[in-house]
Amino acid sequence: MSRLSVLPVSPLPNRLGSLMACYADNYWRLLRVFAPLALPEGVYRSTGNDGLQLRFEVLARHAYTVELRLTYEWADPHSGQPDPSAMIRLYSDAQLAEVTHFEVSTGLSDLLDLWPMARALIDQRLRQNRSLSRWLQYLEEQGHHRFGLQGVA
Repeated sequence: MSRLSVLPVSPLPNRLGSLMACYADNYWRLLRVFAPLALPEGVYRSTGNDGLQLRFEVLARHAYTVELRLTYEWADPHSGQPDPSAMIRLYSDAQLAEVTHFEVSTGLSDLLDLWPMARALIDQRLRQNRSLSRWLQYLEEQGHHRFGLQGVA
C-alpha cells in the first residue's frame, strides 16, 4: 500500500473551490437579472410577480469593481434595518461577485440557510454567497429583471 494513500486530505480546497464557484455563479446571475455593469451609480426599484418592492443600489464604481446593495423596501420591525440586505462587490475583471455583508432577520435565516452561522470565515462566506445565489434565483423566477428597474430620485 502506498504511503500517499493513507495521508489525510484537507477539506479546505473543496470548500475554497465551492466558494469560488459560488462567486462566479452569483456574478453571472447578477449580470443576467440586473446588468449592473451597464447601470450608473444610483438607486433602482423593481417589482416582481410577488408584488414586493426590491431595491437595487449601485453604490460605487471603480476600475475593476462595482459596489452593490440588494434589499427589499421593508425593514425588520425589531432592528429597523432593511431585511434582508446584501452588500455585494462585483469584480468585473475576475468575473466574480462576493457578498461582503449579509443581514437577515431571525425569521428569514432558516429560509435562507444561514442558521447557525459557521465560525470559519470560509464557511460563513460560502453560506452568505449561497444565500445570495438562491435569492437571485428566486428574484429571477418572480420576474425581476434589468428591464424592470426604475431609477429612484
